[in-house]
Amino acid sequence: MGEQIASSVRAALAEGSLTPGERLPAARALADSLDVNVHTVLRGYQRLRDEGLIELRRGRGAVVVEMDGARFRAGLLARAAELAAEARRLGVSEEELLTLVRQSFALGPAPASGG
Repeated sequence: MGEQIASSVRAALAEGSLTPGERLPAARALADSLDVNVHTVLRGYQRLRDEGLIELRRGRGAVVVEMDGARFRAGLLARAAELAAEARRLGVSEEELLTLVRQSFALGPAPASGG
């Protein structure tokens, strides 16, 4: 459930419904509304902090970071999570997936669409 909370925040950042400087709901309030343990919410928030998307400030709670590219980063993290989930579903190991990503990355930037 902590990952689902983090995923929801990533999606909101990617679509722009959450913006830098915005405060997330207090962990206890969110836990009460979702009927989960407060530690579950905190795990989700800690994951987002570790990803560089939010800051956890004592007395202020969880705040979306003010950095260029936060929206892009959130979208990229969400797509990476989807890719990892699909790889697991297909039985692709972590190392195989990393090899595929490295190979794709080595191909260079995607061609610009001209028209």
